Amino acid sequence: MTPTASPHDPGTVFPVHPPAVGWDDLLPHRDYLVRFARRKLQDPALAEDLVHDVFEAVVSGHAIFGGRSALRSWLTGILKHKIVDLVRQRSGLDSLDEDVESVACRALECPQPQPDELAQQRQTLRLVLRGIADLPQCLRDVMQLHVLQDQSSGEVCRTLGITENNLFQRMFRARQSLGSNRSIALH
Repeated sequence: MTPTASPHDPGTVFPVHPPAVGWDDLLPHRDYLVRFARRKLQDPALAEDLVHDVFEAVVSGHAIFGGRSALRSWLTGILKHKIVDLVRQRSGLDSLDEDVESVACRALECPQPQPDELAQQRQTLRLVLRGIADLPQCLRDVMQLHVLQDQSSGEVCRTLGITENNLFQRMFRARQSLGSNRSIALH
């Protein structure tokens, strides 16, 4: 049974007068649907968006309630299909031969680094900052201004009173020194 019926499908039987579903009928089910979507997606904003999409599909007539099940069950079915569509879209899959939840977990991974990655990043940052502090003053100044403070080449040249060619030479020597002394590559 599909949540949306197609008039082009010869096996679809339409009731003479399908029950009309309006906002007043949908609102009592909103909290349940949002909780359901949050459990599946682990993203409150995305859950809200999908529930809104379900309601919009029903109110606009893209999904027609046939009255063959409870309204909440039918709405949950539409929401499940929207979640599957989202998972397919995000994971690039055309078919879901795998369990939907395992695909959803991979497709909706947290973009934040893992704790061990954070620890490694912090350690690398400490080494880089210590390495910059140990550089000769002329190299340290260009690294601090250009890399750490993200100033443009022109600003650094004006501040230090050097040419752009000299800036690039100093940047090269500073990176070379950091890379050889600390096994750190700066880009």
